[in-house]
Amino acid sequence: MFASLRNTIPRQLSRAYSTAPAGGKSGSGILWASLATGAVLAGGYYYTRSKDSQGAAPAASNEPVTAALDPKKFIAFKLKESTPINHDTGHYRFELGPNQVLGLDITSCIVVKAKIGSDEKPTIRPYTPVSPQDARGYFDLVIKRYPEGKMSSHIHSLKPGDELEIKGPIPKYPYKTGALKEVGMIAGGSGITPMLQLIQHVLEDPTDNTKLTLMFANKSEEDIVLRSTLDGYAKKYPEQFKVHYVIDKASDGWKGEVGYITKELVQKYLPSADRSDVLVSVCGPPPMMKAISGPKAPDFSQGEVSGIFKELGFTSQQVFKF
Repeated sequence: MFASLRNTIPRQLSRAYSTAPAGGKSGSGILWASLATGAVLAGGYYYTRSKDSQGAAPAASNEPVTAALDPKKFIAFKLKESTPINHDTGHYRFELGPNQVLGLDITSCIVVKAKIGSDEKPTIRPYTPVSPQDARGYFDLVIKRYPEGKMSSHIHSLKPGDELEIKGPIPKYPYKTGALKEVGMIAGGSGITPMLQLIQHVLEDPTDNTKLTLMFANKSEEDIVLRSTLDGYAKKYPEQFKVHYVIDKASDGWKGEVGYITKELVQKYLPSADRSDVLVSVCGPPPMMKAISGPKAPDFSQGEVSGIFKELGFTSQQVFKF
């Protein structure tokens, strides 16, 4: 799984992001985007583009910017704070040096390691940070706790000052600006994080005109994390980004789709397979992956395309499984 780790260090980045606490917002609020300032709020912190790093993040100096990640070994990162988002999802901020960025490329993820309970071997799981690529002094994870999830439960148990071992980046889809005309995305639950990474990258690049469409499936309306962030992007970039929510059970006043993601819904919202310049991607629980794209191969390679995507005529070159 880790054979393709990159050994390159991302180029030095000049932009910094301020993380001033969002005044008046409690920790239980959902993540959202501030359109007036172009800021993104996650777990009670604004992410704004600025040349100066102010607020909660350590102040940047004139020293060179370095990448904190090492693709060859695990490094312990200290948890600075955690904030509940809803009943089973939390926002976790980890410390970096004042002039450090995490060192995550588009599209890539990290792997975390922890020895849990009486287990003889450590548990290792992949996650995708939600903080900006060039955020200095910190990085953020949004973690959904699953009843049988060892690592997600472990991370939810962490207290400020505790450490988590992390290695990366782990490269995923080799995205190149301008290579695609349209990208269709299907996410389920915490599978939204790699999609958000790509969405942020494309929409915040003025030279990238790739159109993006996201279908985001959850059990209930309450389970839709990052909803206001996504809605904010859809409002700010209406011609380039569209988001469609699908929930298992509708609440009063719900105007989105209800039920499972079907062939008909994919045909309704995502680009068709008759174009070579489109990509469809998916990230979610195994049953969802099996139904939509087919699972990855046992060696974690992409594997064969099956399910809804195959029925609609998508080839392996047009499908990516996160």
